[in-house]
Amino acid sequence: MKVAILGASTKTDRYSHRAQKLLMEQQHEVIPVSPRGDEVLGIPGSTKVPPGVDTLTLYLSPKRLLPLLDELIAAAPRRVIFNPGTESPEAVERLSAAGIECQEACTLVLLNTGAF
Repeated sequence: MKVAILGASTKTDRYSHRAQKLLMEQQHEVIPVSPRGDEVLGIPGSTKVPPGVDTLTLYLSPKRLLPLLDELIAAAPRRVIFNPGTESPEAVERLSAAGIECQEACTLVLLNTGAF
């Protein structure tokens, strides 16, 4: 599965970093997305969410997320996971209206329980 991580980080103590590592261990194709487009865990980064991803997992606060909604809708992921602390009723409403499945969950828990 092709998964973009919005809020990817090179810092090993961040949940986005842990999620990327686990996604890679489970053989998912990962695209780290951050403002600088940093490489994370040997994977080239991007500054934008590319089209064609199955799942977009969020690690950005609603304040930082809301200005990116048009870009996210244009990328048209099948599903967006709002990890704890990223929840935004406005974002869910706009993404859902665009036909994008929204899920409030922890990516790490989904991966560790086989529910991803």
